[in-house]
Amino acid sequence: MGQWVYQQMVFKKITLIGTSTESFDDATDDAIARAEETLENVHWVEVENLGAEVATADDVEYQAEVQVAFELED
Repeated sequence: MGQWVYQQMVFKKITLIGTSTESFDDATDDAIARAEETLENVHWVEVENLGAEVATADDVEYQAEVQVAFELED
C-alpha cells in the first residue's frame, strides 16, 4: 500500500477596503477583484464592516472592509 502524506496548508489574512459610488455590493466586488488580481491562491473572503463616506451629500462613497484569506506557498 502507498503511504499517504498530508501537507498542511497555511493561510494569511489581510484586510482590504473596497470603494464604490454606487453600492455596498460594488464596493465588496471592488475589494474581491483587486485581491484576485494581485494575490495568488485566494481561498475565501469575509465581509467585516460596511460604511459610507458622507463628507459631501452629492458624493457618497460606499466602503466594504473585506478580510481576504490566501494560501501561502512553500
